[in-house]
Amino acid sequence: MTKKRTQAKENSRIGVFICNCGINIGGVVDVEKVVKYAKTLPGVAYAESNLYTCSSEGTRKISDKIREYGLNRVVVASCTPRTHEPLFRETCEEAGLNKYLFEMANIREHCSWVHMKQPKRATRKAEDIVRMAVAKARLLTPEEETEVSVTPSSLVIGAGISGMEAALCLANQGFKIYLVEKEPTAGGMLRNLNKLYPTNEEASRFLDSIYQALNSNKNIELLTSTKILDVKGYVGNFEVTVSKEGKAETVLKVGTIIVATGAEEFKPAGMYGFGQKNNVITQIELERLLRTGLPDDMKKFVMIQCVGAMEEPGGREYCSRICCAVALKNALLIKEAKPDSEVYILYRQLQAYGREYESYYLKALEEKVKFINFLPQKPPVVTTDASGKLKINVYNTLIEKEITIESDLVVLSTPLVQHESGKSLSPLLKVPLGADGFFLEAHIKLRPVDFATDGIYVCGTAHSPKAVDESIIQAHAVASSASIPMSRGHVRSEAITAGVIENLCRGCGKCRDTCEFNAITLEEKVLNAEPFFRAPVLVAKVNEVVCKGCGSCAIACPTGAITMKHFTDKQILAEIKAAYRS
Repeated sequence: MTKKRTQAKENSRIGVFICNCGINIGGVVDVEKVVKYAKTLPGVAYAESNLYTCSSEGTRKISDKIREYGLNRVVVASCTPRTHEPLFRETCEEAGLNKYLFEMANIREHCSWVHMKQPKRATRKAEDIVRMAVAKARLLTPEEETEVSVTPSSLVIGAGISGMEAALCLANQGFKIYLVEKEPTAGGMLRNLNKLYPTNEEASRFLDSIYQALNSNKNIELLTSTKILDVKGYVGNFEVTVSKEGKAETVLKVGTIIVATGAEEFKPAGMYGFGQKNNVITQIELERLLRTGLPDDMKKFVMIQCVGAMEEPGGREYCSRICCAVALKNALLIKEAKPDSEVYILYRQLQAYGREYESYYLKALEEKVKFINFLPQKPPVVTTDASGKLKINVYNTLIEKEITIESDLVVLSTPLVQHESGKSLSPLLKVPLGADGFFLEAHIKLRPVDFATDGIYVCGTAHSPKAVDESIIQAHAVASSASIPMSRGHVRSEAITAGVIENLCRGCGKCRDTCEFNAITLEEKVLNAEPFFRAPVLVAKVNEVVCKGCGSCAIACPTGAITMKHFTDKQILAEIKAAYRS
């Protein structure tokens, strides 16, 4: 391995690499002018432009120039650090440079994209941004990451289809899996379904095959009627206290945690007569009815979509995505069981995405399922006549006229919602819920199954409403992510964390109370700085493995005892001063 140059006090020899990013930056910013300007900045030993710095050719040039010019700091001016900073850090490390001696300047999102009609001013701003990055880079110091061992076992919370699939994937790789389910039986919502779309496979038969695989796998320990009481620790070393049937408490030591708690069907109490009128049910209740057989006297069926979903701001604003496909499936099953029946689907927007669901919709049209579009401001009205017969008045947007439909059964398509046990799990795991109430991933594109808290993952309908096939796909993705640290046997935590200057710490605890990751504790310690006062005092201590380097504690500290590595006061002030110096 190449020996790393990590001397913090050696004279700065900074390399600046400015990316054209095709025309994303180069089409607005005069990149060559910015390169020429960068060469005049103090401490810059080399500067050049690249067409795509993130390409293999671009990263090879960075490595070559580090060795050729003896660079001990690197600045890349390109796009967002969110996507490419890890790549450039790795490039520096491979060239023998501590990866925390790298700084990235965003001249795409922060400059060229927002000033695309002002190229001269954008170029001046790009020079400002590069100057600020170089000013900080001169003060960068090498940092070392903390390495911790990982327990090769995982806790999967929830034994629905996604939880069971994730457990099986990991167990088949040889890891010990604790599969915890609060209900007496595994299976989740799948136990309530009749058939699965678009294959029309019986849900019970599909579920039986999963049960057999679970029961035959010696690496899986299924704990039903079990609840999570407490979660301690961090990635690789979690200690989870569980209680079975409210009695015995057990502590499970695991390296990773997978949240697969599922969701539940929204009960539309009082909407369209649900709970008040006979024969007004939800799609889940229809599933059970189709499984046991429809009554002979039922000939007319009306399904109403978006009941309790896509509401005004402040309500359930989201689309549940699966409701339309479920309605199409059940409408076709009704037509199959009763070919002479009349089936109506009243919809606002029909979400039949993908080739399979589009063919589902076309088949429903062929089977004479009638689709009626209505406006949100003019929703259907369900009433009963003197004989108790259901009548639905709906404004048909196609003919621009209100019509009346008689029905033997009204079926409400309601969204999936987060259940109370999922909400209570959020503070235990210290993971967030989104505005829709479902668990919120770290990044929708870059980390779609990870939480911001390392070692904890999410899949299935606990994350958002999704079909069985999508839940299975996400379960496989989670298993893949969770297996990485367990296979390695160790993880290295980010070195950009908080540090405590113990002599300045008063032990007030404000940093501890501010930290949302519980990374800070107060410990008694005898400080050498007090030669005449040897009694122990409370001092803040940061768990670097848990710390996310968000900086909240540094802001809260009244004495300035907490400093952020890689974002020290001196480094930030140097950037600010550079911003006002042309």
